[in-house]
Amino acid sequence: MSGTRFAPSGPLRGSLRPPSDKSISHRAALIAAMGEGETEVRGYLDAADTRSTLHAVEEIGAGLSGGGPSGVAPAIRIEGTGLREPTSARVDVGNAGTLLRLLPGWLAGQGEGHWTLDGDESIRRRPVDRIAVPLREMGARLRASGDRLPPLEIEGAALHGIAYEMPIASAQVKSCLLFAGLLAEGETRVIEPLPSRDHTERMLAAAGADVRREGDAIVIRPAESLEPQSIDIPADISSAAFFLAAAVLVPGSEIALEEVGTNPTRTGLLTILERMGAAIEREDEREVGGEPIASLRVRSAPLRATEVGGAEIPLAIDELPLVALAACFAEGTTFIRDAEELRRKESDRIETVTATLRALGGNVEPTADGMAIEGTGGLRGGAIDSHGDHRIAMLGAVAGLASKQGVEVLGMDAAAVSYPGFEADLGSLLAS
Repeated sequence: MSGTRFAPSGPLRGSLRPPSDKSISHRAALIAAMGEGETEVRGYLDAADTRSTLHAVEEIGAGLSGGGPSGVAPAIRIEGTGLREPTSARVDVGNAGTLLRLLPGWLAGQGEGHWTLDGDESIRRRPVDRIAVPLREMGARLRASGDRLPPLEIEGAALHGIAYEMPIASAQVKSCLLFAGLLAEGETRVIEPLPSRDHTERMLAAAGADVRREGDAIVIRPAESLEPQSIDIPADISSAAFFLAAAVLVPGSEIALEEVGTNPTRTGLLTILERMGAAIEREDEREVGGEPIASLRVRSAPLRATEVGGAEIPLAIDELPLVALAACFAEGTTFIRDAEELRRKESDRIETVTATLRALGGNVEPTADGMAIEGTGGLRGGAIDSHGDHRIAMLGAVAGLASKQGVEVLGMDAAAVSYPGFEADLGSLLAS
């Protein structure tokens, strides 16, 4: 199988707006589908995962208009079913793990109806027990393969509120339970061991839900209806992260990334890279649709090792592979701890990142909950397999630019799950 080669490059220069936020796009479509009337969503991400969410809400009865042939464009309109009127359906979630874990919370609380959620080969390896256990405590009727893997069957049931202490910080599990809490009798309380991204809480509150934070807990009460306003989606910091890393690692680089969401529950990578010595400035800071955004100006800089763990992990969970890549170029040994959640992503990212960086000449040791990366000043280069994981594919591209010999990425098409235009955007920064 042939791959895509990324050769060592000169400096990255110029500016661009990364694609819209994937996490917020998923939630915008689901909350709009729960709503009364029509919601306009501006800047919805056009990618495989988020198209799966649009198809899902159509399957369960929501109306979709605008956006051209694929139904996706800078502005789409979703006619909601209301909280209590989704249609029974078999839903193909594709490769969208967020959809697989959020949608059951809403469907499980319907008084009647039947839904089956299934997806591609990768999805069938993504466990659902972490949502199934608390949902069953609330009264949900769920069935899964081996009691933990898709397909996931959901029978509508009457739910009651619970106080659930999450063993691992997870915005997806939290969001699922908050959706269920909208339909449950009494109060639902989700207690986080560490703060995780809070887009769901912000968007539900804006739609009129009674949701609030009390210390380590997020508390939600049942709602009669939701009335989402128009939703504007900022650029995705998780997509911007690949350009951040490339600009930091390739000598002489300076780029600006525009309109990037800087929600404090998502900016762990910025804090970590700055601690390692990266030069990152926030410009034009403001708020759009309840979410903080800014332009990020990034320059290349020498890096030093650091330790990452504890409360930082959920704030940078999707970007930790890039931390490991940067650590290969840093002086000293970097330790990533408390990141067992990486084993439950599109691939086991502890193993795939370790194998990827070793194949390129890195000195990386996996641990049960993270990695130890000895900085060697750079990477040799070589060939890697994305293992169908979009973030590993894009990591390989960035590594190629900063390596001595370049990197060939097998399965680069996996990037389309979250960033179909990644190679073109990367090329625009190299051509500037």
